[in-house]
Amino acid sequence: MKHIWLILILLWGIPAIGQADFLAKQYLNDGDYKKAVVFYERLVKTNPRRPDYVEGLLACYQQLERYKDAEKLLTDRINSKSTSPTLHIELGYNYTLQNLPEEAKKAYETALTFIDANPNFGYLIGMRFERYALLDYALQAYSKAMALNPELDYNYYIARIYGEQGDIEKMYGAFMELLVKGKSPKASILRNIDNFISQNPEDPNNVMLKRLLLQKAQSNPDLLWNELLSWLFVQQRQFNLAFIQEKAIFRRAAESNLQRMESLGEMALEDGAVTQAIPIFEFIEKNSINAVTRLNAQLNLIDIELLDQSDKVPERIDNKFKNLIAEYGYQPETLQLQIAYANFLTFRKGLPGQGEAILKRSLELPLTKYSEAYVKIALGDILVFGQKFNEALINFSQIQKRLKNDPLGQEARYRVAQTSFYKGDFDWALTQLKVLRGSSTQLIANDAMQLSLLISDNTLEDSTQTALKKYARADFLAYQNKTTEAIETLDEILENHKGEKIEDEALLRQGQLLEEMKDYDAARLNYLKVVEFYGQDILADDAHFAIAELYRNFLDQPEKAKYHYEQIIYNYQDSYYFPLARKNFRILRGDVVN
Repeated sequence: MKHIWLILILLWGIPAIGQADFLAKQYLNDGDYKKAVVFYERLVKTNPRRPDYVEGLLACYQQLERYKDAEKLLTDRINSKSTSPTLHIELGYNYTLQNLPEEAKKAYETALTFIDANPNFGYLIGMRFERYALLDYALQAYSKAMALNPELDYNYYIARIYGEQGDIEKMYGAFMELLVKGKSPKASILRNIDNFISQNPEDPNNVMLKRLLLQKAQSNPDLLWNELLSWLFVQQRQFNLAFIQEKAIFRRAAESNLQRMESLGEMALEDGAVTQAIPIFEFIEKNSINAVTRLNAQLNLIDIELLDQSDKVPERIDNKFKNLIAEYGYQPETLQLQIAYANFLTFRKGLPGQGEAILKRSLELPLTKYSEAYVKIALGDILVFGQKFNEALINFSQIQKRLKNDPLGQEARYRVAQTSFYKGDFDWALTQLKVLRGSSTQLIANDAMQLSLLISDNTLEDSTQTALKKYARADFLAYQNKTTEAIETLDEILENHKGEKIEDEALLRQGQLLEEMKDYDAARLNYLKVVEFYGQDILADDAHFAIAELYRNFLDQPEKAKYHYEQIIYNYQDSYYFPLARKNFRILRGDVVN
């Protein structure tokens, strides 16, 4: 009753036509065609030239199976010398609904004749045919218009239709024609093609596209074909083959720069294709005339070398860093070198004092506020490592206040909370985390929520916070790369605090640390315990995702991985891991994934 009065109040000051228009659309949207048709008949009678009213009335007639009324509506407009060819398509579709194929065909063909007089009608007619999935007729409309007027280009729509019809080769051909003419953005075309290929180089669609591009490259040596081949190889995770194409592009391009090559190397690293990334960065190092670009390549090569955990690596890398510092010096443009070396000295060699000295020297340079913030965050991390918590908090707080609403400022606030947690100041940590739970950065918001729940849950249950203090200690030991000691501290929690809320947190964190040590079977058991005993709690989705990744990446058990991804898909739709779980599940199932 309240709803009806609200509508009446809203309509009080609206003229009669406005009321009819409002109610007609409302009833049509609600599927109440019997009521909608009354208003549309009145609207069409008073406004016969309004196409939206005619379409609304036509929809009502067809939904109510009043096909003869629909036919009369259309033929009256056609006989009134209307110049709209789409009326004939609507008439044909009305015949199709009555299972009168011959009459429908005549009406559709009549619509196509309008293109003879005006090829520009090709778009309007083609789109209306597409609306009713009459794809063959839509192709005729676009093709006929283009033949009559070569200035018109409907290849984009033609290509999409070929794709819908499953004629992939013709679709590729139409898209290639568009690329050659430069009539459509390359990114848009590649997004469409991406829907039809997969990561599998042996997929028939991939093979077909590769063959077509190679043929194009041989008949017309344009850099476009090298770029497209490189793109295809990246989708197939064949970064070494993409590298060959990128070298050809670099050597033949009028303005040679290595931006594309840098992107390729970063994508290879992100995908874990380390051996394929090495020659890419070596090529950049050798060929770049830009000092910063060359330095970035050298730092990436060092990062790759640091993946080797053997004892001989640190001294060799230390010498490389010293040589780079000698070559590039201390300048604002090379902050990434100074930060990388400071982090290496701290987190790999355990020498936070030396790392701290480097970054304090960097802060003496003329820096922008963002550059200064990056250095201070790195310095704060090093100070935390050396247990200089108060000095670290000063650095983080300065950034937090200076870049209050910036993602970097939110990152600094999270560091304040994390540092406070390490030093046992749980109340102040919780204060910062409550603000961050609404962060615009999803990862920060998710981490903030997890840590705040850890603190609040275990403070309520244990006023002395004994177990929470042990957990904070274990987490800090892990931060200092003292992984074995961290695992032992978590063991103490699991032995002495059984059944307490902190048990699932300890199991999950210990599983992560065991995974870092490559003890995959022990990590698996920890994750399974979380799933089995705490399946309804906040960390269940984390555990399902962790064990799924373990099965997929290290234990070679894809079916078990699929099971745990499925648990997230069906039971934890609001999980941070939901999008990635769905994607990985589809990959394991063999779907084509963009």
